[in-house]
Amino acid sequence: MTIIAEKIVFGGNSLAKIDGKNVFVPFAIPGETLEVQITKNYKDYDVAEITSIINPSKHRVEPPCKYYKKCGGCNMLHIDYDFQKKLRTQILSDLFLQQGIDVQNQIEIISGQNYNYRCRFQLNNGGLSERSSNNIIPIEQCFCAEKKINEYLKNTPFDKRPKGRIPLFGSEFSEKNVMIYQEKQSFQEKNTSYIKNGRKQKIKKNVHFAGTVYSPENSITVILNGKNISFDVRGFFQSNLFVFAKVLNLIVQNLEGGKNILDMYAGCGSISAFLSDLYENVVLVEHNRDALVYAEQNLIGKKHTSFGMSGASWIKNCASTCQPFDACVIDPPRSGMESEVCEYLCNSNIKQIISLSCDPSTHARDCKKLIEAGYKIKKIYLLDFYPNTSHIESLVVFQN
Repeated sequence: MTIIAEKIVFGGNSLAKIDGKNVFVPFAIPGETLEVQITKNYKDYDVAEITSIINPSKHRVEPPCKYYKKCGGCNMLHIDYDFQKKLRTQILSDLFLQQGIDVQNQIEIISGQNYNYRCRFQLNNGGLSERSSNNIIPIEQCFCAEKKINEYLKNTPFDKRPKGRIPLFGSEFSEKNVMIYQEKQSFQEKNTSYIKNGRKQKIKKNVHFAGTVYSPENSITVILNGKNISFDVRGFFQSNLFVFAKVLNLIVQNLEGGKNILDMYAGCGSISAFLSDLYENVVLVEHNRDALVYAEQNLIGKKHTSFGMSGASWIKNCASTCQPFDACVIDPPRSGMESEVCEYLCNSNIKQIISLSCDPSTHARDCKKLIEAGYKIKKIYLLDFYPNTSHIESLVVFQN
């Protein structure tokens, strides 16, 4: 059957209609006339695959990757990069409009290179998982991966790579070659110090995350905008440091500075390290206490307090002990802000809030609540961390 693809929706599929019913078509581009075959039937919609392209879009390009459509990673590599960014902007705008927030003409794009940008990688039994399958693809190259990772893939035979789900890291932002996760060494005592710039440094004791362990065998240091930022290869860290460096500058440029700032869901303190240049005191809240051990390293010499607990627990037990905040930077997980955190911010009278998100749907939901509480959107950005995919991250600057 023949359809015309109408628009890209969240997740990267194109929307079309057959006899009034919504049909989602992977790897289609808006405006294309396509011959498709229905592959899955549901009550409210169907899923189809392209059998032939009758009238291709002028933005359709030949994907340079031989694993494309087999690998479960990229899903927009068949679209020229400039148009990709427009499509991701449209998706972000549509999701905010569904919450009654019209940002169509306000979104600015923060982007970098569209190839060789990804520094964090996860191999599954030495390769990548096939799309919608448990099969493993023994890749030799990834167009998204940074050069150091591609050198590892090229020079390490598939049967010599570690088995299991193994995180690795390689970047021109780091002096190390590819770092591969190592099992924890067996030792009786937790580490209480580490080496930085050739000197032994003592990890600051903090009752809010006592008992965590610093693991030097899995530690990485990158240089971002002139600062050394350390983290654990097993933990969360941004995968596109070219764009992240720009985002860090963006956050600093949009803040006014002052006495106290709250970094909610602070991770290893990669953002706090820069907030500490603008504010006299930084309060970090992060439930992953292992990440906060690295935050302590990254903020040595800066006035700060770290709380190793969820945002909801901090609000219940500790928020009242903190001085009023001039600003807040919040970067929640994909599920969005905890309800207690969102309610706290809505009632906080904090002058500036910068909200980052790796999920535009939950971001739009949370932003709606802040707007209803009286906050106004000053700026909104599409953070193009993952070219050639439909994954969208965003940043909103609020003013009270």
